[in-house]
Amino acid sequence: MDDRMGLSNRKKLANENYHEPNKDLTKYKDLAWSLEQQAAQHPRLCGLTLDSVGAVLGQLMALMFPHFANCKLTRRPAEIRLTEIDRELNSIISCLKDSERVPRIVEDYLLQLPSIAEECLLDAQALADGDPAAETLEEVILSYPGFYAVAVYRLANPLLHADIPILPRLMTEFAHQRTGIDIHPGAKIGSSFYIDHGTSVVIGETCVIGDHVKLYQGVTLGGLRVEKGSQSNKRHPTLEDGVTVYANATILGGETIVGQGSLIGGNVWLTRSVPARSRVMFKPSHTEDMITYADEMDGSGI
Repeated sequence: MDDRMGLSNRKKLANENYHEPNKDLTKYKDLAWSLEQQAAQHPRLCGLTLDSVGAVLGQLMALMFPHFANCKLTRRPAEIRLTEIDRELNSIISCLKDSERVPRIVEDYLLQLPSIAEECLLDAQALADGDPAAETLEEVILSYPGFYAVAVYRLANPLLHADIPILPRLMTEFAHQRTGIDIHPGAKIGSSFYIDHGTSVVIGETCVIGDHVKLYQGVTLGGLRVEKGSQSNKRHPTLEDGVTVYANATILGGETIVGQGSLIGGNVWLTRSVPARSRVMFKPSHTEDMITYADEMDGSGI
């Protein structure tokens, strides 16, 4: 008896909440048409979103480093996981690039994973060796935002060079939102690259960064002028091997070269080149001459 009454009440409630579908459709007919017309102006990206790109990155990182895979995933053969990511990348890139070469592009890309992993390990080792707070390499790989952001850059850069649109930018933007570190996939970055802390670091599209370079939080490697017509020019600075740039320094301009082994202090604003082994620091007490070069300072206060 109780069950029958319960069923009756549920039917009554369902009837009260029921609306004629045709009325609802008619209500939003004009709005739906307007939105569909607006959406038709944009290419169909087959559901490509930052979240779906993040899932692909998770698969790629897990293939290179078991740190990013759960126990269930690591028990599955790598060959099967590679086949799955091959299908996923083919599906994504086929929506972005109309080419018969897509399967070959994906295969060539996946064949680069071992060398990308080696580059990432050099980055991790640089962090482990250079940061007194780092106790193990595994700690760096698992928890350092600088390692993750640079690893994603290294995964995105080959796709950019393969002329794949949108996807490389979405990859580095996913890392940007996760870590606060904004690296354009078009930048050229050498080996053993070190970003410590990392929040608010910006590395522009045409930056050239040598080997064994260290950046700290808040560093901007940007353009001196923002002009749309200059996108084909080198707009961002060059940092040669062994350069260290401390927190919140800003280095701007495509012609600006920071020479090998130079040290740029915190809060410096630099728009001209400095020679090798320079030391540049911010002097807040001298507003007209805020930059001091190697032969004028003893290196203190950096």
